[in-house]
Amino acid sequence: MSPTSHALTSTSYAVLGLLSVRSWTAYELAQQVERSLGWFWPRTPRKIYDEAKKLVAAGLAEGLDEPTGQRPRTVYSITAAGRADLTEWLGEPSAETKLESQSVVKSFFAEGGTLEQLRATLTAAAETAEQQRTILASMFDAMGDADYGFAPRRHVNALAIRYGLVQLEAEATWARWALTQIESWTSTADPGDWDWRTAGA
Repeated sequence: MSPTSHALTSTSYAVLGLLSVRSWTAYELAQQVERSLGWFWPRTPRKIYDEAKKLVAAGLAEGLDEPTGQRPRTVYSITAAGRADLTEWLGEPSAETKLESQSVVKSFFAEGGTLEQLRATLTAAAETAEQQRTILASMFDAMGDADYGFAPRRHVNALAIRYGLVQLEAEATWARWALTQIESWTSTADPGDWDWRTAGA
């Protein structure tokens, strides 16, 4: 890898990967992250802007200023060194997956609250996951449209979208299951005769 690669993060390479697809402005990069990578690698727009500049400083991307009305914009594109670095990074072992769910955290400490609060948390978790899965499923279906803008990438896009669909389905299934389990609980501190050992059987 290049001498500056040690300073790059997985998010750096995610942005570099987008630049390998086509050139983007910083705004377009942030929008594309939200539409695609955001389903499994959410990052703030500010973070994406910073990463684009970092890639330019590392010689892995270049920024070309283009005048647009009163305010110029910078269009970022990948360099040959960037493509080589991206290819090398793709061959490295991936870091372990780390999931983050506020609904699970709230459930983990549910005894500090009420059954009504826990029920609301689980209901919202299920509904949100189901709504997001519907949106993602429509994106998956849209890949078959004749005017799909990333037709050459359908196969790899499908892999990533399928991951999101499976994750969202699992979250909805867990939340619905948990809702049925707590119906017999006396309170969040007293589950009555509910048996945690056989609940998932």
